[in-house]
Amino acid sequence: MTTLQIGLLFGLATLTVLFSGMPIAFALGSVASVFMYFFMPHASLDTVAQNVYEEMASITLLTIPLFILKGAAIGKSRAGKDLYSALHIWLSKVPGGLGIAVTIACGLFAAMAGSSAATCSAIGSSAIPEMRQRGYSARLCAGLVAAGGTLGILLPPSITLILFAVAAEQSLGRLFLAGIVPGLLLVVLFALYGMFKYRSEVGEAQAVADQGGERARILQVDHYTLKEKFAALPKVLPFLTLLLGVMLALYGGFATPSETAGLGAILALILIAVVYGAYKFSDLKPIFTSTLSEATMLMMIIGMSLLYSYVMSYLHISQSAAEWVVDLHLSKWTLFMAISALVVILGFFLPPVSIILMTAPIILPPLRAQGFDLIWFGVVMSVIMEMGLIHPPVGLNIFVINNIAPDIPLKEVVWGTLPFVFLIMFAVFLLCVFPNLVLSMPDYFFGAATSRTS
Repeated sequence: MTTLQIGLLFGLATLTVLFSGMPIAFALGSVASVFMYFFMPHASLDTVAQNVYEEMASITLLTIPLFILKGAAIGKSRAGKDLYSALHIWLSKVPGGLGIAVTIACGLFAAMAGSSAATCSAIGSSAIPEMRQRGYSARLCAGLVAAGGTLGILLPPSITLILFAVAAEQSLGRLFLAGIVPGLLLVVLFALYGMFKYRSEVGEAQAVADQGGERARILQVDHYTLKEKFAALPKVLPFLTLLLGVMLALYGGFATPSETAGLGAILALILIAVVYGAYKFSDLKPIFTSTLSEATMLMMIIGMSLLYSYVMSYLHISQSAAEWVVDLHLSKWTLFMAISALVVILGFFLPPVSIILMTAPIILPPLRAQGFDLIWFGVVMSVIMEMGLIHPPVGLNIFVINNIAPDIPLKEVVWGTLPFVFLIMFAVFLLCVFPNLVLSMPDYFFGAATSRTS
């Protein structure tokens, strides 16, 4: 069989197995193993375990379970609720302050936990009832929390950026720094939309009240004394100190990413023990169980995805596909838009982890040939993949919101997230027009790279 025929058969087999409902790790591993049996030397099957181990024997990948442990420790505590409550108290007098508090809380929690689902669950479980009680629409509540949760795959520590660093052989420190400004940009865009939508809903509520209807809770403003504001800080400041300490250790050159991940995990466990008294076995068991479950699942996906990519490379599928893309002689930005469309489509069905590891061997060579900066592309790709977390049919964050707020119909959750999908598209446009939004921080700390996106 020709490489083209094998490649088409490989792609068809992958889609068939994925749509059969088989877990992603086993789907990719089974396809890779079957093609190893039929199209590679039979002795290669004896080295499957060795190949998977060698592909995963990366010090960078060691950071993943440690960051998951750090996120689980924070996520299983009341840190998310306390963080949101403190921001709500301090922003209570700002128009739309509740929505702004949700967005900022999601950004800070994502930077501490590194998980989209954990951010949605921790912040949403407290914020959605509070917002609903104060008259915010179900759509706005669901949209703000779901969109805020997407920041978990962009703001460091981001597992998505860790995997891109491995796949593209790029500096993890540069990638982490490159994700900060785009993450803050999205926080600002989400918060501004929340304020705009809040004003719209206030206007509608005021119109009803002016016509003799019941005065809506959204027209009422909570007032807190200075004493109450400062009383909300003690439980929040230790975790913000943890966030700043970990960032300082990493970017100050005091620790490697792996050491930083371990340091963050240990400090998070110490903090929940000191702040919340969570030091008993009954308190720690859910944290370690959750970490073990999530890390095992993720590492299985990574291992099987890397085996899948290895088979693609051995059979020259990825090289031939990359050469075919290069031979199309697409203009620089046409190539970028085509790859972006592919990532969006894959986001309908696959999580970011699988998208990165499956597509990297094909899309990275043409991007290098066109002179794209891979640090820039890794961050922009992560922003694009954020859309996959809040649009159907998969939309992980949509189902997290539906789980923690079952009183909000799934249809309302979907409609609530759509404006944020367009905001993410707008952010991608800004990052393309102004690439220094991504590259300025890594350039400042590490020095300018030789190739640049123009």
